[in-house]
Amino acid sequence: MDLSKMIQTLKEHPDYPKMGMIASHLGVVRETSLNGDKVSGIEVTFDKDAINKIVLKIKQMPGIVDVLVETSGGRLEVGDEIMVVAVGGDTREHVFPALIEAVDMIKREGASKKEFVAI
Repeated sequence: MDLSKMIQTLKEHPDYPKMGMIASHLGVVRETSLNGDKVSGIEVTFDKDAINKIVLKIKQMPGIVDVLVETSGGRLEVGDEIMVVAVGGDTREHVFPALIEAVDMIKREGASKKEFVAI
């Protein structure tokens, strides 16, 4: 995953002049689960078809020019990158909600995760 390359790709988009903002999310494996357990790692699976549908939906939101997603599936350790989402659009009032919606939908509909509790 290379966020810099993703941003460069957005800058090369034919509609880049319409963009006033690029926002991104970089998810990493943390050492503590949401319930407070110590985590040694995770295993994550991504549904590429579901993610593609989500990207198409987010691109239809007002002011959004493009959406890019990269994922790392399989067994990941604490500190590893899980997912990068970059959204380019006209204003922050459009881009931030689109980024949040994209990340939430991917986590809810396009991914499954199993945490490994540290002993």
